[in-house]
Formats: sequence, structure tokens, C-alpha cells
Amino acid sequence: MGHLRRISVILGFVALVAAAAAGVWRYGYFQALDQLARQGQSDLALASDRLTGQLQRYRELAVLVADHPQVSAALAGEDITQTEILFLDIADKTAAQDIRLTDATGTILASARPDQPGLDIAPLVARAAQGALGWGNGRTAQGTRVFAYAAPVFDAQAQVKGTVVVTADLAGIEWDWVGSNPAVFFTDARDRVFITNRSEIVYWQRSETGPGLTPADGAALPFDSYQRGRHEVWQLGWGPYLPQNALHLVRPLPVIGMTGEALVDVAPARRLATLQAAAVAGLCLAFGALLFLATERRRTLADANAQLEARVSERTAELSDTNARLRREAEEREEAQTALARAQADLVQAGKLSALGQMSAGLSHELNQPLMAIQTYADNAAAFLERDKPERTQDNLSRIADMARRMGRIIKNLRAFARQESEPAVRVDLRAVVQSAVELTTPRIRNEDVALTLTLPDAPIWVSGGEVRLGQVFVNLISNAVDAMAGQDARALTITVENAAVTIADTGPGIETPDRVFDPFYSTKEVGASEGMGLGLSISYGIIQGFGGEIHGQNGPHGAIFTVTLQPWTQEAAA
Repeated sequence: MGHLRRISVILGFVALVAAAAAGVWRYGYFQALDQLARQGQSDLALASDRLTGQLQRYRELAVLVADHPQVSAALAGEDITQTEILFLDIADKTAAQDIRLTDATGTILASARPDQPGLDIAPLVARAAQGALGWGNGRTAQGTRVFAYAAPVFDAQAQVKGTVVVTADLAGIEWDWVGSNPAVFFTDARDRVFITNRSEIVYWQRSETGPGLTPADGAALPFDSYQRGRHEVWQLGWGPYLPQNALHLVRPLPVIGMTGEALVDVAPARRLATLQAAAVAGLCLAFGALLFLATERRRTLADANAQLEARVSERTAELSDTNARLRREAEEREEAQTALARAQADLVQAGKLSALGQMSAGLSHELNQPLMAIQTYADNAAAFLERDKPERTQDNLSRIADMARRMGRIIKNLRAFARQESEPAVRVDLRAVVQSAVELTTPRIRNEDVALTLTLPDAPIWVSGGEVRLGQVFVNLISNAVDAMAGQDARALTITVENAAVTIADTGPGIETPDRVFDPFYSTKEVGASEGMGLGLSISYGIIQGFGGEIHGQNGPHGAIFTVTLQPWTQEAAA
């Protein structure tokens, strides 16, 4: 039953994909037909304009020749020999098939090629006799397809006294674009193909029952037509030089009395639509195959799980006590992990508070000293005020203000250091952070009789980080350096800020194992010592890594050297 259900699902999916592909093919085919129609109309317009332009030259030629003095002289009864020589010369230079001169009754007086049979020009001459330009197409006795213009010749009283007829050989005009794409043909007033770039359909007649063409002689060839939206498509079996499926386009040409038509091959549109449908079908089938494989894999795993559950259920009675114990252990582990997570979350803050506890004695001295000085300067100011010595009073008050600012700066640094910061990295002045850390640890440095060398740049150095967390890192590194130099004869601490890097070097015993210095609970102090548990450097390492920086510890020529490198603040960091 399950096997039949999977087969039905697969067949349904394939049917859905086929329907989607058919929809995509239809939409893509219609879009491609629209593009072909626009391109075909452009090609048909170009061919029509070219044909019209080429025929217009012969129209202008007929008008110009009609105004020639030699034409008027021939109509006046002079010798026509010179007129025929003129006509032949003009015909040779313009590629005209023939140039003729008739009188007002239509009698031919002169011809460029009198020995060649010409077109029946009577209808054209009749129109020109009315003072209008006559034009038309036809076939000579020899089967030559021609197009002719008849221009009236006027006398001084504006009366028509004759006609100049210029005939153009259409084969010469067609020669330039025979075989070009798309297939273009022009039908005349008799609905026959008279001009085309496919010679095999010349003189084919438009069907009287509907669209299509039929040969002038012989049986009709295979033909059918259908509509695709607003487009008409012809299905042809007319030979290798015409498309089997063609978009039929039409363009009226009233200036030459013809209709331009084009047959644009729709095979490219079908190929494009087929490629689009195949791409959609391929993507859908690929997705379906992946989904089927995932479903089968899941089913297999479900069967395996069912088997395992069956086996486990057989031993449930025997392992009930063990399972209960495992559940209790799992709960205990989960509680331990939760407690550990809370402890880790508070570890950074605890480290700072621990450092503040270690520095409390020195900071108390730093605050007591200016407090005592403030009291002394206040008493002095009162005494000087009683003695009417305002200058000395102002000096003592200025000293009191300096001491107050010093105490404010110490308290500000303590407050910032103790604050719990959780915001992402921002723009921080590295120079100011290091200077604040040095001010916080100055009492301890002084109490431990450590010589401090601090090298700061003149301008701020902007890095990506957090002021509080970076301050904790540098306070921890400075405190560790002071602790390491305890009991040493020479105690010197060198802090250098250059670019986005801070170097802290001491003259202690160095690092015993530099590769493990940032491991949790690693410490060079004695076990059970009250100074710490070896988490300070691990915390510092995590803080610097979180800001995208690096921290390294190594042994120098006189002790340990710690280098903190941070990411410079850029516009990309701000984004």
C-alpha cells in the first residue's frame, strides 16, 4: 500500500511539473512572439522603405525627363532620333528598363529600346493625359516584371501634349536582397506576389478562401494557419527556403499600390520557450528528487528508529532503574550547565570587582590624600581671607579645585571600570583607555615601588571595542605585571601605545609556558594564593577576540611582554 502511495505521489508531482513547464512554455512563447513581431515589423518596414525609395527614383526620373527640352522638341514634330539617343543614354545610366514618349492620344513616338516589347502603358497614359502621375506594375511579353511611372508633358498653356513613361525592371531591384531574412513579399492589386526575396513564390496568388498563397500553376502546397494571441502563424510546406512555421506580418504600401508581407521563422521563439520550460522543469524535478531522497531517508530512519524502539521496549523493565538514574544525572548536568552559564556571565564583572578590591587600599589613599589637601587649603584660604590677602586665598581655592577635579577623575574611572558593559563594539580612543587604566593602577604601582614608563601618542587612536571591557583588560595586564615583579630587585613597567597596538613589558621572571598562558585556571602564582584563580588572562583573551583583535604573551630579554592589537575604527566598522 505504501509503495503504491509513493508511486501516485511521484506521478502527481511529475504531472504538476509538466503543467508548470507547459505554462512557462506558453508564456515564454508568447513573449518571444511579441519580440519576433517587433523585429519582423522593423525588417518589413526597412524592406518596404527600401523598395519604395528605389521606385521613387524612377518616378522622379519620369518627372525630370518630361521637362527636358528635347522632349518638347519631339512633340513639336522634330526628328525623334536625338530624343531616342537621349532616352537610351538616360536608361543606361539609371538602369531603367525603358523610357518612352507618347503623344496626347497615347501613340508611342520615341523609345530608348524600341526593339524590346514593353508593358501595356495605356492605363498609365490615360491617367497622365488627365494631368496626374500614372503608375502601375505588370509583366512584359517576355515575362519581365516591371514597374512604370507616366509623367505628363505640358505645353505653354498647361495642356497635356504628351507623356513620358519610365519603366523599371524589378528583377534588378530584387537582386540586392534575394535570400535575405526574413522572407518578404509584396502583393499587388490583383493579390499576386509581384516582388519578393524568395523567387520560388513569384506570381503566387492569395487564396480566395482565407490566408495563405497558392502557386500560379500546379496544385496547392501544404498550408495551415492558426492564431497565437494576437499573432497569426502560418504552417508551410513550401520548400527549404521558407520556414515551416512563420509569423505572418502585413504592412500596407499605398504609395506604390502594394501590400508588404513578411514570414518570420518562429523556431527561435519555440527554442527559447522550450529552454525556459526545460529549465523550470529541470529545477522542479531536481528539487523533487532531493525532496524524495530526503523523504526516503527520513522513512528509512523512521523504520530504523521503530526497530530500535521495539528492541528498547523489550528491555525497559530491566533498565528502568538505570534510566531513572540517567535522568537524574541529566537533570543534574543541566542544572550544573545552567549554573556554569550564569557563573561565566558574571565572571567578567567579578574579575573587575576583584581587581577593584585589590586596588582599594591604594585608591583610598589616592582619595584621602586630596581630601586632606583640600581641608588644609580650605583652612589656609580662610586664614588668608581674614588677613585680607585675596591673592593667596584665590591660589588656595585654585588648588582646592584641582584636587576636586583629580578626585572626580578617579571616581569617574572607578565608576566606568565597575560598570557592566554589554553593547557591541563602538569607536573608542585607545590612548584614553590606557591612560584611565594607568590612573586606576597608579596607587598600586607606587606602593610596589615600580618604575613606570608610559609612552602615549599625541593624537587619539580610534579603535573598535568597548571602553569598559578594554579598560578591564589593561588593568588586568598591568596588575599581573606588578604581581609578577614582587620580590624582584629591579621593578620597571613599560607601557607603549603605537598605532592600534599596546605593549606592556615588565622585568619579572617571565612566562613559564607561553602557549598555555591564556588557558582558564592557568596561573604562575602558588596554589591557594589569594591573588586569583588564573581566569584574568582567559577573560582578557575572550574580550579581545570578541572585538576582532589579538593578544599575545611572550618572554622578552628582561621579563614578560604582552601585546594587544585591536582593529582600527573605519567607516566599514561603523556600518
